[in-house]
Amino acid sequence: MSTSIRDLLSRARAELRHEPLERRVRAVAAGSAVVDSTRAMLVWEPRRVVPSYAVPAADVHAPLSLAPASAEAVAGVLHPGVPFAVHTAAGEPLSVGDRAGAGFRLADAQLDGYVVLDFRAFDAWYEEDERVVSHPRDPFHRVDVRRSSRPLRIELAGEPIAETTRAVLLFETHLPTRFYLPREDVRLTLLPSARRTVCPYKGEASYWSLDVGGRHEQDVAWSYEQPLPELAAIAGRIAFWDERVDVLLDGARREPPGGAVAAALRDEFGVR
Repeated sequence: MSTSIRDLLSRARAELRHEPLERRVRAVAAGSAVVDSTRAMLVWEPRRVVPSYAVPAADVHAPLSLAPASAEAVAGVLHPGVPFAVHTAAGEPLSVGDRAGAGFRLADAQLDGYVVLDFRAFDAWYEEDERVVSHPRDPFHRVDVRRSSRPLRIELAGEPIAETTRAVLLFETHLPTRFYLPREDVRLTLLPSARRTVCPYKGEASYWSLDVGGRHEQDVAWSYEQPLPELAAIAGRIAFWDERVDVLLDGARREPPGGAVAAALRDEFGVR
């Protein structure tokens, strides 16, 4: 019987996973390279959806010492917002120099001698001489964009807020399809927000709000004004949270996405 690749990968998420990385990896703190390794691995603890860097302890140029274990536990999928201190594999937390809990020594024979590192505990990370932002890139994660002339309509509270036949569709592994529209095809005034997020695959996102139907919809859309070079096709275009608006493609209303992203949006904005 054939097996869906998505289902296969989802089942593997329950396991501790690793993948060798043939790149020089460095972490900088206070202007000095605290980590410098050509023997790095990517490590996913069980239920983690994004990897962490792990390097041999000898490639960490700061004292390693035992740190207090975190009592925090999180159910379900561990998205990038879940702190590094939440561990789902056996091992012991370590401090890296004065950065408490910034390392984790796994109790796993294949990763013996390696230390998993908290990406956010350091000032900057590099693969070779290229800066890496937000978290390490997953080599099994793709982002593809395709221009489309299919009619696309966005509604909110029953009111049409955008309509186009010039969308760019962004397909990202394990995530819902996102629709990037020309700004001029948004009918309502976009109100700039102070919110910013960073994606290692796309760059820094700016957020936009709308006043519609007598309500203020905060951070309902986003754009990448200066995306990474490989995602130039989405530069300046507007994407809406499909979890918060109604999307009609080819005249048919799409079901809103589910999963961890939708759950997080429900908690933050009280949406369906």
